[in-house]
Amino acid sequence: MAARKPVVLIPCDVKQIGIHPFHCVGEKYLNAVAHGADVWPLLVPAFGPGEDLVALGDHMDLDALLAMADGVFLPGSVSNVAPPAYGAPDDPGILHDTQRDALALPLIRRTMALRIPLFAVCRGLQELNVTLGGTLHPRLYEVEGLMDHREDPDAPRADQYRPAHPVRLREGGLFQRLLGTDEIRVNSLHGQGIHELAPGLAVEGTAPDGVVEAVSCPDHDAFLIGVQWHPEWRYAEDPTSTALFRAFGEAAAARMRQR
Repeated sequence: MAARKPVVLIPCDVKQIGIHPFHCVGEKYLNAVAHGADVWPLLVPAFGPGEDLVALGDHMDLDALLAMADGVFLPGSVSNVAPPAYGAPDDPGILHDTQRDALALPLIRRTMALRIPLFAVCRGLQELNVTLGGTLHPRLYEVEGLMDHREDPDAPRADQYRPAHPVRLREGGLFQRLLGTDEIRVNSLHGQGIHELAPGLAVEGTAPDGVVEAVSCPDHDAFLIGVQWHPEWRYAEDPTSTALFRAFGEAAAARMRQR
């Protein structure tokens, strides 16, 4: 029998497939979390009310759920955090997933309160920033002076995930220590981005236009990182991605041993 591995919770998106809504997570995230971090991924359904779902917030106890967890991974998504979550007017022209918002934001708060390792990617980084009191650019590509960080939707998938720009890492920061370098190259597939950084978060890396690409929480005494790019994509072929998932897995394994 295989040895028990750390358990990592992953919140689901809600996607319409044909005439039915489904709760799901992309395989690329599952692959990187399972094999890159060497843990057991456990999917959590979105909590918000849906077409066929009565809200789960009062039905499922987050602390009881997190009692099973050694880590939490927040994946990216084609959807965006709904602007009212950070005090901005709704934008019906952008795809939102308020059902996932209803899970992810309280999940982040309790994960941090319980000092459980957390790794946030793309939409996950934006959820982290919003939960802690920051704001987002709903349409980053319309902000004067900033790059268009979106992928070409007509390009082959492998081309969409090719390295797109450098990220400069903070001198003496967590990412510089983890990765052993001052600069990395990353892919870029996002339409939103951090506007006002949340209190408590530290910028670990920035794009050439100044957009925040990586964060940590220096005063938080548990592993916590967020990135705006997609390290899960063919993670084993990229030393940066491999190092980040390994560090997350080691933190989850350390928590499992302490429990």
